[in-house]
Amino acid sequence: MAAALASSRCCGRPPLLPTGRGRRSVARCALSGEKGNSFSWKECAISVALSVGLITAPSTFGWSAHASPLEPVIPNISVLISGPPIKDPGALLRYALPIDNKAIREVQKPLEDITDSLKVAGVRALDSVERNVRQASRALSNGRSLILTGLAEPKRANGEEILDKLAVGLEELQRIVEDRNRKAVAPKQKELLNYVGTIEEDMVDGFPYEVPEEYNNMPLLKGRATVDMKVKIKDNPNVEDCVFRIVLDGYNAPVTSGNFLDLVERKFYDGMEVQRADGFVVQTGDPEGPAEGFIDPSTGKSRTIPLEIMVDGEKAPIYGETLEELGLYKAQTKLPLMHLERWQWLER
Repeated sequence: MAAALASSRCCGRPPLLPTGRGRRSVARCALSGEKGNSFSWKECAISVALSVGLITAPSTFGWSAHASPLEPVIPNISVLISGPPIKDPGALLRYALPIDNKAIREVQKPLEDITDSLKVAGVRALDSVERNVRQASRALSNGRSLILTGLAEPKRANGEEILDKLAVGLEELQRIVEDRNRKAVAPKQKELLNYVGTIEEDMVDGFPYEVPEEYNNMPLLKGRATVDMKVKIKDNPNVEDCVFRIVLDGYNAPVTSGNFLDLVERKFYDGMEVQRADGFVVQTGDPEGPAEGFIDPSTGKSRTIPLEIMVDGEKAPIYGETLEELGLYKAQTKLPLMHLERWQWLER
């Protein structure tokens, strides 16, 4: 299961993701993947439907061969953890980084919590925001040396500079709250969390685990990459096109992300139509002609990749088996399944 987070920018409101459940395609689009840093996918069921969080393979998977029963493997056990959808892809990406630095997380959490504090109506929300800001400021002051210790050596100087900006920004946010300027809180929160995210990224020193040897000959993404995908909507005069910015998380799914990036760089998806859009899944990856998915020119065969799932708390992904098959019925994936801007690749 690989993970990708996407945000979209459209010239209108396309009916690309209808809310009703159907069986066949309701929207047809032409896709063009534009390279960001690195990434790649398969006949992938692009689950723009913000459902689960897998990225698994290019268009080589056969649905029938790997089909799973719709009902739970064990009756009366809920496989998915319920909860409200997470609306901030930035928060998911920050928490998904392979770092273990309690001091920076103690700064991050109260800043993330400001989002919930602002859900309270009126200026009363600012009392809660003020507590969040004071907690974050205190955590930064007490944990600064530990945060610096956690930075990768080549990035330490940059980290110190960002920490100084973060400290100044917290003071500015405190003044915003004291002035009871509610509208200015969210933009400043976003700025500060971007500083936190930069510091956390600078704590990643190399790739954290070994990819199994049998997959080392595949395109791998050992890090993160950004891909812009332009989608053209047919037969809708109100929408010219949409651009989906996709962040590929190779830390949690190096095989899946690397495969997708490779196909994007090969222009495999350029001009390809969406084959399915029924309110549950938006799926593409099946080119015209007899071939199923991407034919690797080095082998002359369809390229397939394994199911790849990073479970929260594990140091490396699980390959080739579902959580149900492993008996992990209540396990959480590293990037939660309930997310409004989550893409997913489903194995075929």
